[in-house]
Amino acid sequence: MSRDRRAGERRAARPNADLSSEVGEAEEGSEAYGRPKRSLGQNFLSDPNTAAKIVAALAIAPGDVVVEIGPGRGALTPFILKARPAAYLALEKDRDLAVRLAREHPGASVAMTDALRLDWRRLDRLPGARVIGNLPYNIASPLLWDLCAGAAAFARGVFMVQHEVARRLAASPGGREYGALSAWVGSFARVEYCFKVPPTVFRPRPKVDSAVVAVTPRPAAERPAEPAALSCLLKILFSLRRKQLGGILKAFRDAELDAWLAEKGISERQRPEDLSPPQLSELSILLKKRLGS
Repeated sequence: MSRDRRAGERRAARPNADLSSEVGEAEEGSEAYGRPKRSLGQNFLSDPNTAAKIVAALAIAPGDVVVEIGPGRGALTPFILKARPAAYLALEKDRDLAVRLAREHPGASVAMTDALRLDWRRLDRLPGARVIGNLPYNIASPLLWDLCAGAAAFARGVFMVQHEVARRLAASPGGREYGALSAWVGSFARVEYCFKVPPTVFRPRPKVDSAVVAVTPRPAAERPAEPAALSCLLKILFSLRRKQLGGILKAFRDAELDAWLAEKGISERQRPEDLSPPQLSELSILLKKRLGS
């Protein structure tokens, strides 16, 4: 068997061979990029197998619209384009990376913008869109807080975040990891913990593990009726999370609140992490006028 034929068979046996080469070549030429910017929390994914796994979790079908937040050096880009979406919009804050991504991947529509400043309600103009992003650790929580509350019509989101944040996002009531972020995002979306990602697949390497989560918006009927009141309530409760509800809610106590607690079977000795997102939403409506939201 000829050497060329053997090489061809090896490539055929590796379904992601061409895309892996593309990502690998970009890494080998990484000296052409500027140094990662600490101010932007840049740790670039360098492993094509991980990139392929993240994109596979988004379940892109031909004809879908895909929005990527922070494409960076384009680790996910070739895998997204291989799925043949109808449109692929990449939102990048770093001007140099935005320009290079647009030049190297003509199939991507690149917008230079700060995702933290976006009004995510505008995403509903693209109903059924799929959203993806390897999010910098320093913006993941506020970004997902705003995105999940603002956008209701996207089909699915897949995000890589710090492992600790992923566990908080997917936490259930009653556990130590369940907090304001868990309750807020859980009020607007269902969150699934997908898989863990080690520091070794990034350049430069972070000091902590990452993880991938999948987010699916809840139907309109399940979303909070008074989000401003809910946000205010969560900040009050979870800033005092070690205290019992009886003490935290003392200033709000009246016959109506007592009746609600009794109806829900909630004890004064319970703590904020014991309340589910629907219970917190109901409580925020009950206390809306007194919360000053």
